[in-house]
Amino acid sequence: MRTYLWVWLIFLLAFYGTWLLLVAGYGYWPEARENWPMALAMALGSYAAGSTPMGGGTVGFPVLVLLFDTPASLGRDFSFAVQSIGMVSASIFILCRRQPLAWSMLRGSMLGALIGTPLGILLVAPLIPELWIKLVFAVIWGSFGILHLYRLGEITAHSESAGLCPRRDFRVGLALGVLAGTFAAAVTGVGIDMVVYAALVLLCRVDLKVAIPTSVVIMAFTSLIGVAVKTLVGDWQAQVFGNWLAAAPVVALGAPLGVYIVGLIGRRPTLLAVAVLCVVQFVWTCIAEWDALGPIGLLGTLVAAGVGLLGLEWLRRLGLQLATSGAAVRKASSMREELSGAA
Repeated sequence: MRTYLWVWLIFLLAFYGTWLLLVAGYGYWPEARENWPMALAMALGSYAAGSTPMGGGTVGFPVLVLLFDTPASLGRDFSFAVQSIGMVSASIFILCRRQPLAWSMLRGSMLGALIGTPLGILLVAPLIPELWIKLVFAVIWGSFGILHLYRLGEITAHSESAGLCPRRDFRVGLALGVLAGTFAAAVTGVGIDMVVYAALVLLCRVDLKVAIPTSVVIMAFTSLIGVAVKTLVGDWQAQVFGNWLAAAPVVALGAPLGVYIVGLIGRRPTLLAVAVLCVVQFVWTCIAEWDALGPIGLLGTLVAAGVGLLGLEWLRRLGLQLATSGAAVRKASSMREELSGAA
């Protein structure tokens, strides 16, 4: 199958040329050098971005917020900014290699993100307190991690190349794109990729080789929307640019490298490691915010994570039911064809 990796190489040349112009031509090297720890952290984050259904901001957010003790809104803005390079680079790499994608779900979720993300950035995110941004992030990815710790074998065994009902998948993607764009991506900078991935593997029972690249593309698209909206309204946190300067040249290669390497070593060990990290960051957030949460707040956070996990389990059961009924319909259709041929 013919590939078009030269297009990706052109993107890299254009990006690195622009980055060199900024740090050398416009004198921004001190800002990039000052934020070198973020470049180090995003070496791992970019690999996860390309090889799992997690945006690079899923590492960048907790590093900035939990490790460096910066505002959660900075972690969100940085997620949009760094993913607009890393995950876009990975998406171009995926498209140039002509990897299979769940196009019906992807088209629907892209349209939904185009509607929901600007609405969330402009109307929802300004109303969410800093603590809640941290908790929303922790709950979403904590639920995701727990699910994979005990359902990983089942999830990695799926073999469908795409959803069996394109119209339904488009409608599901549209609804999820609006909701996740408004209440997850706009608030935390990540999340829509995990939501679409969950629908693909739990509801449609799609192969990870299709579901994960699809999640990478929708997060890249959503990040570009986030960057465009925030730039138009001038709503960037001041420290984002320096961290972006440090991390962007790493993620531009790191995310596509994750796409490539995971095809050699398999997705199971990577997903398992990421699931553990998701649970660790959930526990870390609860401990770090104990003074603000208290017993009642901690209980509410645990309940929210439980509700998220139940929602994912409901989606899985619905997927099993649809798969069973679909198999029965196909079997009946096959029998009718055999009887018709015999007659």
